Amino acid sequence: MKKGPRDRGTKGPRNMPLRRPRSAYRLVTVIPLALTLGAAGGLSASAADEAFAGLAFRVAKVVALDDADTVMNDAVVLVQGNKIEAFGPAGEVEIPENYRVLDFSEHWLLPGNVDAHNHSAAGSWGDLNDMVYQTNPGLDSRCIPQAENDWIKMARTGGVTTVMMIPGSGTNLAGMGTVVSTGGKNPGEIIMRSPGSLKISQAGNPEWYFGGNGRRFMNWNLRQTLEKARDYHLKWEAYEQGETTERPEFDPIWAGMRGTFRREYPATLHTQGYQLMMTTIDMITTKFDIWTVLDHCTFNGWKVGPIVSQSDAWTINGPRQYEFDRTARRMIGNASGWWKNGVRRLGVNTDAPVVPQKELTYQAAMACWYGWLPYQALRGITNITAKSIGVYNQVGSVEAGKQADLSIWTGDPLDPRSACLMTLVNGKIVYDGTQGLRRF
Repeated sequence: MKKGPRDRGTKGPRNMPLRRPRSAYRLVTVIPLALTLGAAGGLSASAADEAFAGLAFRVAKVVALDDADTVMNDAVVLVQGNKIEAFGPAGEVEIPENYRVLDFSEHWLLPGNVDAHNHSAAGSWGDLNDMVYQTNPGLDSRCIPQAENDWIKMARTGGVTTVMMIPGSGTNLAGMGTVVSTGGKNPGEIIMRSPGSLKISQAGNPEWYFGGNGRRFMNWNLRQTLEKARDYHLKWEAYEQGETTERPEFDPIWAGMRGTFRREYPATLHTQGYQLMMTTIDMITTKFDIWTVLDHCTFNGWKVGPIVSQSDAWTINGPRQYEFDRTARRMIGNASGWWKNGVRRLGVNTDAPVVPQKELTYQAAMACWYGWLPYQALRGITNITAKSIGVYNQVGSVEAGKQADLSIWTGDPLDPRSACLMTLVNGKIVYDGTQGLRRF
């Protein structure tokens, strides 16, 4: 961990050993093994678990990744229902007698990881064709999420608990994404917000699929689509506020985009390279005043960092974490380039299935290998990404009252030798890698 966040607590080591422990955790409250353990894909609620009023985790280190940068050694975290009840130094937090106690006295506890750019973790894209027109404002991915599918189960083995699931990038506007949790038994339980985002792709893929379309046409076409949606929204807003008595005609294509102009959810932008990124900031962020999440942000996009840093856009880099800069004739770490150019709203993504969802921590580790800061990289897959897609009030940090989305690791998640031992979503253990069922 980099110097900076305060490390509270006097017991326990600051940096945990990375050796594999003889026993991953010990159940202080002894109950039959068959009733406490489940398959790696998830644990079903059992009569034994329901007998407990909550869960208590004894851990070597909590990296809360909250806005206070809390790091605490030798701590206890209490979970009741689907919420984090409390956490603090082990000597100060009283564990109720009817709580199930799990001892991870050599391991780290962090919030679940949040991926702001994902195409696979929660569904089958065979159910959605976003390759109809160059702009497709009527499409919506809310019909896609599938609980307990293989992608979700694999995501949990890497501590991933929340994803922004978006349509593909073959068109300039592919419809609405959906914010999805990786824990739940049905679509109603895993969908956290719908619409989750408006998916836009400035270029990079659309010209491949619609051969002959250059960036000038794509920018014009995208602009005129957004103008129609904005004008529709403004007509309805004037009517709803009593500024006009003429009721506009309802149009389901444009009605679904009204939240975009109310800034209720972001536009997630497939944009990369400094030219495209300048166009994105000028058109989407500035002129349309849309809540903007810059996805990809790769190649030499980091060169416009001074412009991006003065906007309110969020920069989520990935899946490429490095670029050969031909002007400097050397390799550049993209995240490092953004950071050095003043961008602080910075995270990383997998673009799964381009990079497997479970390897979100590896993406952050690679960004550090190429010059980024380890603690900021941890924030860049939890706190920052949760804020960028508007779910930080629920997830993205360890704080009392927040949704109990947690991950437990053998050590620093940014060390590739570390492994995720357990993942909780909504207070339920959905991955348990401690009993010989660990995937990595």
